[in-house]
Amino acid sequence: MLSQQQMQKQQLKILPQQIQLLNLYFLNSQELEQRIKTELEDNPMLEMTSSQESEPGGDEQSSGDVPEWDDYRDDDIPDYKTEYQNYFAADQLPEMPIVSMSYFRDELKQQLRLQEISEKDRMLAEYLVDMLNDRGLMDKSLEDVADDLSFNMQILVDEKELERILSLIQELEPVGIGARDVRQCLLLQLERMNRRRPDIRCAYKLVRDHFSDLMHRQFEKVQHSLNIDEDELRIVLQKISTLNFYPVSERVTLFEPKDTIIPDYIISRDGDDIGVSLLHSRSSAVYVNQSLYEQLAGQCGSRDKSAIQYVKNKLQSARWFVQAVKQREDTMLHIMQCIIRIQKDYFMEGDIHLLKPMVLRNVAEASGLDISTISRITSNKYAETHFGLIYLKDLFSEGIADQKGKVISNKVIQSVIEETIDNEDKRHPYTDQQLVHILTGQGYNIARRTVAKYREQMGIPIAQIRSVWV
Repeated sequence: MLSQQQMQKQQLKILPQQIQLLNLYFLNSQELEQRIKTELEDNPMLEMTSSQESEPGGDEQSSGDVPEWDDYRDDDIPDYKTEYQNYFAADQLPEMPIVSMSYFRDELKQQLRLQEISEKDRMLAEYLVDMLNDRGLMDKSLEDVADDLSFNMQILVDEKELERILSLIQELEPVGIGARDVRQCLLLQLERMNRRRPDIRCAYKLVRDHFSDLMHRQFEKVQHSLNIDEDELRIVLQKISTLNFYPVSERVTLFEPKDTIIPDYIISRDGDDIGVSLLHSRSSAVYVNQSLYEQLAGQCGSRDKSAIQYVKNKLQSARWFVQAVKQREDTMLHIMQCIIRIQKDYFMEGDIHLLKPMVLRNVAEASGLDISTISRITSNKYAETHFGLIYLKDLFSEGIADQKGKVISNKVIQSVIEETIDNEDKRHPYTDQQLVHILTGQGYNIARRTVAKYREQMGIPIAQIRSVWV
């Protein structure tokens, strides 16, 4: 029997314009420039003033200043030195030409082009290759990578799909590339060997099931678990010692091109005041060409409704984009000013020990904006300060109470741990428990598992592995 029911419910719907605005929030300066360039090509109603017209040192040059060959004939400065100035710091210029070489990410992408995979899989694989750290490991959470990729590429990607793509990358050369940690890197190398051999088979089982016991040198427990004697264990350990902890550890070169990072903010100190500005402001440079709209609208006859609607849509899109760029810049400045007020002591001195605990919720409450807006504005952005370049996400940290009851940032704890490990005797490195005693003596009340967690977050291995590196 048919029946009717009346139900009332609330739904939260996000308009397409709101999604596009959130996308603009996430972009850094370089990405915004590319987005503006794309909009200028697609929308004739959108114009941008040229900022290079009045800049000195342009392409204009009088005929009398044209250099002659004779001016350079006797120049004894090697060409490679002037060429490398764009890629190396002034105090790191090589004394001789360096050979052309390809880096492991380029080599991996070249291998991917030879694979018979779909375009989507190739795009995802190249994205994951760029996410690998300098040692070739995937130390980022695939869940976070899936969220960022889905947001940036406007495609729906889940963690399982990225796991499948990562498995494809792990089949490439060098062996162990794309491993999640040292243990998996060793396993990937052993999987490529002849596992019919007893020593390889035993080594694989040792790394797979008893890696923690191996790292803590609990050899008697390993012997009992694998049912082998001391001589057999020595053979297995000798085989494991020939493996690489990291897939690209031997590829670190003496000269590496410096990374060029364009900051989004300029933070300056003037006495007791901290000022903030954007490196490039585009809200005043992008504008709507109203005269072109009037001209096209006059040329379109009243009967050509499709042409009139096209012109109106382009005008509306241009107006929205100009307003969105301005709103993005206003929001960026407002949020950065709130962060400076919270972290004023840190920005005054640049000392990480003055960094206060701060999470997204604190900035959201101070600015009156949503947490998601704070997250997108602070993601993938840098600020130039009087003490160097900083990554905005590094300003956010949880708080830990010290022995005096004062809440300090966990970034301070991580800094102390890193400094202590850097100054340790590499032949007898500190264990996590010894680090706890050292931190306690400095007034930091922290548990051993917390030390281990921070150490792993900084990519520092345990003491047993650090002693192997000596």
